[in-house]
Amino acid sequence: MGRTEVRQMHFERRAMTPPECSDHHCTRPAKARGMCDRHYKRWARVTPKASRPPARLGRPSREIDLDRARRTFDLELPEMAYLFGFLQTDGNLSTMSRGRGRVSVELSRRDLPILERFQQLVPYRSTITFRTRSTNFSSREPHHSATWHLFDLEARSALESLGLPAGKKSAIIKPPEVPFSEPDYVRALIDADGSVGFTGNGYPFVSFTTASPGLSAYVCEKVLEVTGAHRTVKPNKRDSIYNLLLTCEPAVDFARWLYYDGCLALERKYVKAIEVAAWVRPAGMRQRSSPRRWTPQEDEVVMAMSIAEAAEKLGRTERSVNMRRVRLRKGTARTHGNDASSRSLNECSDADGVPSPSVGSEGRPVGAPG
Repeated sequence: MGRTEVRQMHFERRAMTPPECSDHHCTRPAKARGMCDRHYKRWARVTPKASRPPARLGRPSREIDLDRARRTFDLELPEMAYLFGFLQTDGNLSTMSRGRGRVSVELSRRDLPILERFQQLVPYRSTITFRTRSTNFSSREPHHSATWHLFDLEARSALESLGLPAGKKSAIIKPPEVPFSEPDYVRALIDADGSVGFTGNGYPFVSFTTASPGLSAYVCEKVLEVTGAHRTVKPNKRDSIYNLLLTCEPAVDFARWLYYDGCLALERKYVKAIEVAAWVRPAGMRQRSSPRRWTPQEDEVVMAMSIAEAAEKLGRTERSVNMRRVRLRKGTARTHGNDASSRSLNECSDADGVPSPSVGSEGRPVGAPG
């Protein structure tokens, strides 16, 4: 009688029940079937298929209480509104088959405290992992990052129902349809995809960059509501990105509305925002009044008279009349009453030509912190 037959008789005497792995003979974790993979393979070789237990019993699926999860992520709570806005802009929701997936946010290691706060806020099990890699924006030293992972299906379903799309989302995200804390939600947008600080010329600014027309329109509405400054932002031609920029008094007012005492925010941007909120216009710098818009009647005068005569009649400088004439001839003059998008670059200038903040080709202030 061979060794195989002896083993088979041995297991038949034990009523075909697979032995359970224990610490005294196996250090590998036991599966749901009662033994580890290595011992199960050995036992299966000498056990008829009809007598084998299923390869994997698995766990019974947990019922999802979506209403309870949505109450957990109550966006009227300031910190939850901030968390949701941050996930919409800097987070990622991935889904796979059989209900698998995850919500993740990867930030620089210096922003680890905000991820730890997210982990404390969400009452579902989550993890934070670290990695070091070489990137195209840190060629000298490797980039150290931290990533917060949330795998729970119930939490993921609640976030998706509130307006966190799965997959590529940068162009389709929009403000949630349920009531939410607006200052905290907008602050998360600025922390994730915006910038706060001072330009190379020392002017305070708040900027926001997005590919979503819905978010762009919403933030412009909040700017008008909080500061009274009109903003009409159009996508650039290169990659259809919306670049919103506030400078001087509108930036100060908006920063004060966003970053209040004790709010949840990235520490480095909170410090800059406090400096911006404390900015006061220097005594020798005159504030520009409401821009005087060109009317169709003034355009007729500019084209019909000489520069000097038109300037005297309209009460404008010869330089402005000359520039208006050039733009009318080239067909680049803005439509009457539609110059709101260019106001932010001139708010720190007075009528006598005090220089405006230096701005790069994509609308980002030169020397502005990230």
